[in-house]
Order: sequence, then structure tokens, then C-alpha cells
Amino acid sequence: MPRSGCAINAAIEVLGDRWSVIVLRDLMFGENRHFRTLQRASMEGIASNILAARLRDLVAAGLLTREDAGSGKRAAYSLTESAIQLVPVLAELGWWGLNHQPTSEPLRIRAQVLYAGGRPLWEDFMNELREEHLGIPAPDTGRPTVREQLERAYASAKA
Repeated sequence: MPRSGCAINAAIEVLGDRWSVIVLRDLMFGENRHFRTLQRASMEGIASNILAARLRDLVAAGLLTREDAGSGKRAAYSLTESAIQLVPVLAELGWWGLNHQPTSEPLRIRAQVLYAGGRPLWEDFMNELREEHLGIPAPDTGRPTVREQLERAYASAKA
């Protein structure tokens, strides 16, 4: 239960620490759905105890589900609908970051593409995430996926 009835406070109580947003980013943009791949792929070098705590917190907050794969298999994490609806928030947050903080060119290009695509691109991406994490088929747009567009832009910026 949030400390107050303020909507901003309620959101900050779930997303207010740096690592929760980073874990959600990596699940959205990186196709990393298992603990070890999330930890290995972390550009910021998240410690295993912090990652475990954040995954637990995000499941408890209803932003992730944890699918147990059975004995000897790795559990997989999936975004929930409420987490998928954070795409516009992360796009705006990325836009703010590249306008007001130092960033590297190859990493900033994804934020630029995502922001420039606006609501139509965000909707496409949310539909793609719904298919990947919730099993809801995405409409066929006839265009490359958003992840493909972001990866092409990233590869081009690195070259």
C-alpha cells in the first residue's frame, strides 16, 4: 500500500530504485528472461543479490510473472500487461536522459528511434511484447519489428 494516495508516489514506490527500471528495460529490450542472462547482459553490472531482490519485488508488484520450469530447469520471467504499458514512460525517460545527461552514441540511438517513432511505434512494440510475454498475437504490420528497427539503428551507430 502506498504511503499516500498520490499517483506519482504510488509509481515511485514500485519503480523508484535504479535497478527495478533497469531490470524492466532489460526484459523489454534485451530478450533476457532468465536470472543468469539478465545478470550477464547487465551493462551496469547488477549484483546477483540485488537482481534476485528486484525480480522478487517486481513479481510482488505485479509487473513480472515467474514461470517455474521444473526440476533442474531455469525459471523464466515475463512482463505483465502493467509492465508493458511502461513502454511510453521508458521512451520519455530515455528521451530526457539523452537530452540532459551524457550518453554514448551507440546507446543513445535506440532512445532516439523509440522517441521519434512516437505513439505508433510504442504501440507496435507493446503489441510485440504482448505476443512474446503474454502469448497474445501481434497484428501483422508488414514492417520490421521494433526490436529489429532498434537493433539496425544500434548496429549502424556502432559502425
